[in-house]
Amino acid sequence: MEIYILFFIAAIVAGAINALAGGGGLITFTLLMLVLPPVTADATSAVALVAGYPTAVWRTRDELTGAVRSWWLWLLLIPSVLGGLLGALLLNWSGNRNFVVLVPWLVLGATLLILLRPILVRQSNSEYWQPNFAPWVWPVAVVVTFIVALYGGYFGAGIGILMISTLSLMRLGDIRRVVALKNLLTGCLRGIAVVVLVVEGTVNWGYGLPMLLGGLVGGYLGGLVSHRANRTVVRWIVIGLGFGVAAYYFWRLYGPPVMQIGGE
Repeated sequence: MEIYILFFIAAIVAGAINALAGGGGLITFTLLMLVLPPVTADATSAVALVAGYPTAVWRTRDELTGAVRSWWLWLLLIPSVLGGLLGALLLNWSGNRNFVVLVPWLVLGATLLILLRPILVRQSNSEYWQPNFAPWVWPVAVVVTFIVALYGGYFGAGIGILMISTLSLMRLGDIRRVVALKNLLTGCLRGIAVVVLVVEGTVNWGYGLPMLLGGLVGGYLGGLVSHRANRTVVRWIVIGLGFGVAAYYFWRLYGPPVMQIGGE
């Protein structure tokens, strides 16, 4: 019982961190890797945090008023859903042996995204919900959105920051509007990924259900304190955790083998 309570509390913390700074998936995934195979750990981590996305979309619904009437929203929503779908299928098909080799690289990449967030995410003062680039750039934007969604369906940690960076390059208004659109697109791609993982039976519900409830509570609490919490401190805590986890798994994969006493 104690371990389920611990994982429930960890999901609350991760959900709150996602609402405040992003990167909560590093906490849930790392803990689940201690008790579950890698693919199952990633799938269960996705389930644990997916409940926070509808809450985030509802909380930022006023900022989406102009976007829902725009034709280009569907041009971004479709590749987001398809990328999340394919990413989840790739995760399910990859197997634990192949996925575990990617774990330190994925964790390191997610941590670097959080570290570079101030550079990647730029403020914009635009008052309009209209991409500010030439029409011929749209195919590139669609492809990049699909690749980001593919990563989000496959792993997910740091996906919010990566999506914000992508949308910011399109100059879709100020940062509040970009974050609102990120909540919608990321929620859709992670939602479809979770559906696939549940259907494929990849999720461990013994840990997943209490963590799902914890993630929901954490997302709500994070929203309540988002205007008062020190996001810089939270971000640096996540960065420290991410680099530590990446170093641990790099050592396990590429470090010298442990010598056995009296033997081979």
